[in-house]
Amino acid sequence: QLQLVESGGGLVQTGGSLRLSCVASGRMFNVNVAGWYRQAPGKRRELVATITSAGNTNYADSVKGRFTLSRDNAKNTLYLQMNSLQPEDTAVYYCNAQTLSQYNYWGQGTQVTVSS
Repeated sequence: QLQLVESGGGLVQTGGSLRLSCVASGRMFNVNVAGWYRQAPGKRRELVATITSAGNTNYADSVKGRFTLSRDNAKNTLYLQMNSLQPEDTAVYYCNAQTLSQYNYWGQGTQVTVSS
């Protein structure tokens, strides 16, 4: 089992910044890809950014140049630095970890609200 706990969400004005954190605990040795997804009201959950075990990152086009994904292996923590936030970034952000067998673990989600 793997547990993911997110933090760092909140309310911010347009153009502001937030940093999300995701702390992992449990069986992490077979995690192949980790990252962040988001789900806005009435919309499907969508990929924001991912990082592979080799360190390769992938970003949604809508966040490229504004969001940065990083990790601290010593702390078992994944970060998402979000800059130049826009109202359309408002969503619940979920931390995700996918194993080599493509099983997905999810955190409970953290709300990000960007006011115009």
